[in-house]
Amino acid sequence: MDFEQTLAERHLDLRPLSIETLQVNLGKLCNQACKHCHVDAGPKRRETMSVEAVDRCLEILRQSPQILTLDLTGGAPELHGEFRRFVREARSLGKHVLVRHNFTVTLDPHPLTGKSMEYLPEFFREQGVEVISSLPYFRERETDAQRGQGVFAKSIASMRRLNSLGYGKEGTGLLLNLVYNPVGAYLPPSQREIEAEFKRRLSEQHGLEFNGLYVITNMPINRFKHFLERAEILDQYMTKLVRAFNPAAAEGVMCRSMISVGYDGSLYDCDFNQMLAWRVNHGAPHTIWDFDFEKLMARSIVFGSHCYGCTAGAGSSCGGATA
Repeated sequence: MDFEQTLAERHLDLRPLSIETLQVNLGKLCNQACKHCHVDAGPKRRETMSVEAVDRCLEILRQSPQILTLDLTGGAPELHGEFRRFVREARSLGKHVLVRHNFTVTLDPHPLTGKSMEYLPEFFREQGVEVISSLPYFRERETDAQRGQGVFAKSIASMRRLNSLGYGKEGTGLLLNLVYNPVGAYLPPSQREIEAEFKRRLSEQHGLEFNGLYVITNMPINRFKHFLERAEILDQYMTKLVRAFNPAAAEGVMCRSMISVGYDGSLYDCDFNQMLAWRVNHGAPHTIWDFDFEKLMARSIVFGSHCYGCTAGAGSSCGGATA
């Protein structure tokens, strides 16, 4: 299952096309501990980005007009002490800001300080932040099975509050996009079809609205890989991914248009490589401290067997299907 060999056999040369997005992981602290989480995030994790590293990321954004978007992730990025300043300063630079939001962080107290996070929806609206939030399914059973007891009810309540502020509603410019992961060792269904089903069910049953739904394949790394190994189905799942390889999806993989930044300032081709500690290749800058746009554009992307997850079927990325 050699991914680079598969690319060679298909005569695919996946070099960087641009760096339009700087995706920054602010740390592994999270109010949830989801079964599929490739970050291994949770309430007991303490890894976090330093203030100096946040400042350096802002400097990179200031010096790089080619980078249009700041994509903040974690853990729950909102739990970082510099989160609001980071967002405000990035927006003042004219950057589009995405936040990978888990809905329940608004309702749960901060895991470390115990303080309320209920101010978040208003802050998002104030800054025009695009909210991207995972909702495993439109039913309680499947969602709670993946994310924990009571998560579905909290998610619905949080989503309703965002809707009340204009998020997810046509014409407001306040984008609310959902993320769907299969509950188990399955390939996701058609993004268009499952989005239509989500919209219908959430509207009919809860009166809720959202803009789009991103379908993401469960990646065979970290927490999900451990699940596959315990169930003795890792090889079966990998075979499924390999057989579903789609050259068109491969052409659109997210690593061709972004750089991922770890909480310690290390640079990676994507969020998944970050979790495997596979930094950008030799010859390219390895950290934000020696960030060089042109050298990073000239790099070779680091691929591995998990990349079959991004290229199976209609493809998978932080922005959903790629083909």
